[in-house]
Amino acid sequence: MRNLCCVAKTSSDRQPPLTLTPSQSLELAAVYRIIESAADVIERWNTETSTNVKITSMFYENKEEAMLFIHRVKDLQKTMDLLASQDANSERLVRAQRLMEIAMKRLQKEFYQILSMNRAYLDPESVSTRSSLTSERSSSYLDFPEDEDSSHTAGVDSIVEVEEASSNVMMDLRSIAECMIVSGYAKECISIYKSIRKSIVDEGVYRLEVEKTSKAKAKRMSWEEMELKIRSWLEAVRVSMETLFKGEKILCDHVFEASDSVRESCFSEISREGAILLFSFPETVAFRASKNKNPPPEIIFRLLDMYTSVAGNWRAIESIFSFESTSVVRSQALKSLVSLSESIRSLLLDFESRIHKDSSKVVVHGGGVHPLTLSVVDHISLLADYSDVLVDILAGSPPPDRSLIPESYLNVSDSSDDSLATRFAWLILVLLCKIDRKANRYKDCSVQYLFLTNNLHHVVSRVRSSSNLKRLLGDVWVKKHVAKIKQFSDSYKRLAWGPVLATLPESRGMEMSAEEVKERFENFSEGFERAYGKQCACVVPDIELRDEIKLSIARKLVPVYREFYNTRRSVILAGEGGVRNLSSVVRFTPEDIENHLSDLFSGEGISGNSSVSSPSSCRSRQSTS
Repeated sequence: MRNLCCVAKTSSDRQPPLTLTPSQSLELAAVYRIIESAADVIERWNTETSTNVKITSMFYENKEEAMLFIHRVKDLQKTMDLLASQDANSERLVRAQRLMEIAMKRLQKEFYQILSMNRAYLDPESVSTRSSLTSERSSSYLDFPEDEDSSHTAGVDSIVEVEEASSNVMMDLRSIAECMIVSGYAKECISIYKSIRKSIVDEGVYRLEVEKTSKAKAKRMSWEEMELKIRSWLEAVRVSMETLFKGEKILCDHVFEASDSVRESCFSEISREGAILLFSFPETVAFRASKNKNPPPEIIFRLLDMYTSVAGNWRAIESIFSFESTSVVRSQALKSLVSLSESIRSLLLDFESRIHKDSSKVVVHGGGVHPLTLSVVDHISLLADYSDVLVDILAGSPPPDRSLIPESYLNVSDSSDDSLATRFAWLILVLLCKIDRKANRYKDCSVQYLFLTNNLHHVVSRVRSSSNLKRLLGDVWVKKHVAKIKQFSDSYKRLAWGPVLATLPESRGMEMSAEEVKERFENFSEGFERAYGKQCACVVPDIELRDEIKLSIARKLVPVYREFYNTRRSVILAGEGGVRNLSSVVRFTPEDIENHLSDLFSGEGISGNSSVSSPSSCRSRQSTS
């Protein structure tokens, strides 16, 4: 509270003169000297008596005198307290009060000038990095000798210069603030500080492109516009928490270190409006996502980015906005997290539902990887990158019923992420069941199995290449599905190439007539041509898998045919027609077979045998529904 001015009393109210002891007289003499010493400095900087003083900064022109001014004002305040307690009618008290008013006007002016003229040194980014600059300066002198890196030394010198200037300005502001608060002029000091610093924070928020977006306006936005705003907001949060609000909190704490109530009042008034504006945006986006019937699948990742941004800065939010008067900022940030969580859970259910309901009639040429597999696995792989926050987001929602999921799709563990792993395993299971049904669109049974091989292999490959997805599902899940890939691949080879192999004799020493040998060669040639005609249109996109399947077919077929070719073609040559008859009966050499097999699965062949048909029952494979 400001010191009360003395009010002159009427003659009837006057008290008899005080009788002072020698010690009291000496004390008053010292008090009078303090008042006059203060007057000597204060009057020199009286804004009402000198035009030059009005436009000059005491702290800029003469720092030593400025600090003397502060010291004398503090002494004057103590003296006024003493005089008021001893003699409220003292003329000296009236004079001291007048000097105090002059001093406060001067300090108000100085406070305003320092704040307004040193914005570069009081920039939130500069203030927020003062400690890191100090650390860098210390390490730089140790790590970089002057003669080794003069350019780095120059850079360090520049950093030191800026840091020292910033520190000096902040010290001046604190000196003035402490003096004004102690003297009862806190209101005037706070008013100046709030008006200047709030405009700086508001300008910073505006430059970060943070603006109020109503829910009605958000509903009218296209998702492209909304995504641009989200990306801008993510950067705004980073800058706000690392520099803008952090720097403003540091500055406010430093300047008003002497008063907790003043610090809270100033920072709350300066930052609360901008912070609420910043942290209310995710709630608006979540509302927009929940009200849209067909949001684009990728919007969930933008919501996860926003959730990650707020959750990742939660400690900073609690630290910077720790005052009771800024609890509304913490509440708004928490509301946004809740809204984002609800929307993300809803979008995950929509994602699963879209897989279930996929009714595309697309039949991939040659049994390759289906577009549904590509899109779903891409989506799941990206979701796994957010596993840390998804654990929190999904903590309150029930996981899929584990009894519906075959053991081969799970890696049972006691990890904290087991519930999340179950959800990912379930999504993949839903996809594989859908792919299993889509396989029925191929007329050829062998192509059905190649289609399953390709699609499951793509899923497993993506799981292996995603460290987060592999960690969630586990090595056991991968091993079991690799075994399933082999089962599908073996079924394909058996159905596609088994009949060709069956045309050759099972035993090397089997007795055969010339007619039987001829028939075997003819059957093999026809069977191979038929199989090759069907399979040359098939594709295996993965090079490693393609080579593995081709090599496996060649290992089973070529050696058996080569032996039969080498040991039995002489029978044809010895018969009627000789060489001419051989070329008509034996249409392929072992090398021909190898060359034909090496050309498989590139998808360059043409075949009408993998066309669309009604669901076939030619496969006897295990299906999961």
